[in-house]
Amino acid sequence: MCRSIKTLREPYTENVTEADVRAAALQYVRKISGFRAPASHNAEAFEHAVSAVAAATRDLLDQLEVRGQHVTQATG
Repeated sequence: MCRSIKTLREPYTENVTEADVRAAALQYVRKISGFRAPASHNAEAFEHAVSAVAAATRDLLDQLEVRGQHVTQATG
């Protein structure tokens, strides 16, 4: 587990921003790839992966229900 990725759902984190989601996605891709920053020939694949993980993260947060209530995450 990436220790620097924080929980992004309420009640652990309020007011999750797109920057928070992207930072978590970036940390995940860095951990999985083993690269802090990709070489130029891998930059496009790296950025695509970060965008895809960020989108999946946002989808997950938008669909989570906590104690039977839909969690609404404000984007800011």
